[in-house]
Amino acid sequence: MLEITGLQAFYGEAQALHGVDLRVDEGEVVTLVGRNGAGKTTLLRSIMGLHRDVRGSITLNGAEITTLASHKRARQGLGWVQDDRGIYASLTVEENLTLPTVTHPDSAWSLSEVYEAFPVLADRRRAPGTTLSGGEQQMLAVARVLLTGARLLLMDEPSEGLAPVIVQQIRDILLRVKEQGTTVLLVEQNVKFASTVADRHYVLAEGAVAANLDNSEFTQRQDELLTYLGM
Repeated sequence: MLEITGLQAFYGEAQALHGVDLRVDEGEVVTLVGRNGAGKTTLLRSIMGLHRDVRGSITLNGAEITTLASHKRARQGLGWVQDDRGIYASLTVEENLTLPTVTHPDSAWSLSEVYEAFPVLADRRRAPGTTLSGGEQQMLAVARVLLTGARLLLMDEPSEGLAPVIVQQIRDILLRVKEQGTTVLLVEQNVKFASTVADRHYVLAEGAVAANLDNSEFTQRQDELLTYLGM
């Protein structure tokens, strides 16, 4: 579904990614793990077209998207759940949920499905974004993308700063999304959380892929990885 070949990314004269090769197959959940500064968020932003100073190739469903604007990538089926949630704080929950444009009606969640999956959003549908907790904001950010029908979700640190009970809810949603055939590529610092949701894991170090592990090997090497990643 997604294939990246020889991807390099730059910030002026500084190089953040050094020839990254990566693939995500349809229906997979794949994580990017690594220390802070390893290039994980830059890689996601480059895939989404939010970071444009890149070299190399990004293809989605066999089509080259490296030079496309980010909104055109969204129309190709990419969905972006950023680390700061990016909700409209002055709008209510339901107003946030009714804003997104549906790009793929056959895979888009309905509002009723969202409320079933996130009952707290249903309870707070008239609450302004400024009153939501961090966990509620994360749920809202994920729900907005699901309403568009995106076929590949790019998620940046979905569990960061959340209480364990909310992390569990995010995990359940990711598994449900996977069951429905949606593909997910996520940056995740929480190695234990990553091992409960993902099929494969790419370990990034200094802007390059250091390892590509299936989940069984990743789980077996979890203590080693925690030490290696400094987590």
